[in-house]
Amino acid sequence: MDLSPRLCLNAPMSEKQANNPLHGITLEMMLKSLVENYGWEELSELIRIRCFAREPSVKSSLTFLRKTPWARTKVENLYLRSLKEKDH
Repeated sequence: MDLSPRLCLNAPMSEKQANNPLHGITLEMMLKSLVENYGWEELSELIRIRCFAREPSVKSSLTFLRKTPWARTKVENLYLRSLKEKDH
């Protein structure tokens, strides 16, 4: 008998998202938190994206991140790391 955990595709959304630390966090919330923690200059060094380095703004950065999956992934990963650092 196999008792290993499996993803239940019929589970309610809340159960599927229970282990997702980004659930309920918008891209805008992540970006604003990172800017508050690091500032635009350090953020542009941590994630080499031009919109963070040249005339940065939340609006222009969100536009770019929503169209560029690899960049959004980098922002999400940095946000998750920053949460772990706060917990320790």
